Amino acid sequence: MTYIICEPCIGVCDKACVEECPVDCIQPRDGHPEGKEGKQLYIDPDTCIDCGACEPVCPVTAIFPEADVPEEWQKYIEINAAHFQK
Repeated sequence: MTYIICEPCIGVCDKACVEECPVDCIQPRDGHPEGKEGKQLYIDPDTCIDCGACEPVCPVTAIFPEADVPEEWQKYIEINAAHFQK
């Protein structure tokens, strides 16, 4: 299981979660091609260690364990996966 960043992140991209992540699996980071102006943040499912450190620091409550993504935001599971299939 991985964590998924959902709709509340869009346009906010606070990045408190990026700083808290011990394995640097949240993108876009500073220096990433999408840079600071990314539409939203994404969690790399291959790098995420499921530690949950990102979830409580999100100021807009946009991060959920994949199994707990609210029904209205289920599409973000596929959106997150598609981001890393590029």
